[in-house]
Amino acid sequence: MSRRTRRPRPADRPAAPDRAACPCGLPADYAACCGRLHRGEAAAATPEELMRSRFSAFVVGDEGYLLRSWHPDTRPPGIDFDPELRWGRLEILGSTDGGVFRNEGTVEFRAHYTVHGRPGALHENSRFTRVDGAWVYVDGVITD
Repeated sequence: MSRRTRRPRPADRPAAPDRAACPCGLPADYAACCGRLHRGEAAAATPEELMRSRFSAFVVGDEGYLLRSWHPDTRPPGIDFDPELRWGRLEILGSTDGGVFRNEGTVEFRAHYTVHGRPGALHENSRFTRVDGAWVYVDGVITD
């Protein structure tokens, strides 16, 4: 998901309740799924897990996690959360590499959203790499 300038998280976009379904789409509640990564209790084991947790961070407006999980060479100074944009659903379309003995991987996804009441989707092929052993987002190519 793209780089933007900094703007504070809107007050009407609270963090997901711990017992709510995780926004990433996996069958778990937020606390047991992406919430543990956002809180720093666990690290993403694969690029796909990192992608899912970053999508959830966009949903809940967790700027700190998004910046921490972004490669230092491509990380923006802040995130501009558009108050009119609501992320709804994530589809993982495919992934490459990203295994235990790999240092690079990709995840192709489609993130569904609404903005000004109109639906849309962001289709991106994202690149990930390890920095000090942790998976981070490098950049992505938007398609469609």
